[in-house]
Amino acid sequence: MVRQAHQTVARGVQPSVTAATLLVLALTGALRAQSVVKMATVVPQGSVWDKNLKQMGEEWKEATGGRVTVTVFSGGAQGDEATVLRKMRLDALQAAAFTAVGLGSIDSAFNVFDIPFFFDSYDELNHVTDTLTPVIRKRIEPKGFVLLNWGHGGWTQVFTKKPVQTVDDLKNVKLWTSAGNDRMVQWFKANGFQPRAMAMTDILTGLTTGMLEGLPTTPLAAMLFQWDRQTPYMLELGLAPIVGAGVITTRAWKAIPDADKPKLLAAADGVEKRLRVEVPKLDASAVIEMTRRGLTVTKATGPEWRTQLDGLAKTMRGESVPPEIFDLAMKARDEFRRQQKAAQPRK
Repeated sequence: MVRQAHQTVARGVQPSVTAATLLVLALTGALRAQSVVKMATVVPQGSVWDKNLKQMGEEWKEATGGRVTVTVFSGGAQGDEATVLRKMRLDALQAAAFTAVGLGSIDSAFNVFDIPFFFDSYDELNHVTDTLTPVIRKRIEPKGFVLLNWGHGGWTQVFTKKPVQTVDDLKNVKLWTSAGNDRMVQWFKANGFQPRAMAMTDILTGLTTGMLEGLPTTPLAAMLFQWDRQTPYMLELGLAPIVGAGVITTRAWKAIPDADKPKLLAAADGVEKRLRVEVPKLDASAVIEMTRRGLTVTKATGPEWRTQLDGLAKTMRGESVPPEIFDLAMKARDEFRRQQKAAQPRK
């Protein structure tokens, strides 16, 4: 009788234990199927870039039925780009929208977009970017990152506390350059400039305290970060485009089901396409708005600007830009120029 009772209890308990185990396993599997992506960026909250990143996050969530969710930390809330990069390597953050500063720390190939006077137009830039995309994507994957998309930031001009028109004028300005790019700092010093290396998040403080007297940046960024309030002069020089990009860690990307990845890349590509259209317009309108509130636009004078900066471009090949990337970009750029010239009607 006792043995029979024990057997009955054992038989009664067995299904409950099995059901509980299956429930735990099911819940564990569901949790593992969910990916929470924390994305950081220094772009201001409410800016065109911030809005597009958050739209992408909503599209990721909708496209995956909630399996992938994105939280965007804007305005440098997670620190400067060097700090964000460290956090990504520790898996405290899984993704970021970087400027050229952070991208160059991942791979020097991104420095190709910093070459002065290399590009003449957005169309030319887009053509070269499309050519370089598969090459750069392949370069950074072994380093633990997946390229999601590109993002326009505008076209670099020079904002200063006092009017600047000549190269000698600029050499008398304490000029911001990004911290961590020692080669660029040394080039500036060797050519008579006064570089002040610091994090992008410290620019406003530097301008307010007088540690900085000028910086190369885009009109849109100058207005959004309110740097123009400390630098009421803009030298219209058109140095180079500001090119950013969205990246995610390989670890986080691998955790996402393969079936979902094309949907995520499509949403990321949507960000790139929208910024290609929106940012050039906003950059131009920013000049108009800042002029209304006191900005004075000056024009560069003298041929020494291009002569001086062409020297920088030549030293960048092999120094800060891998030769094969520099050559591929130049080949794509020159090919685009030939196509454009051939398409022009003959007079």
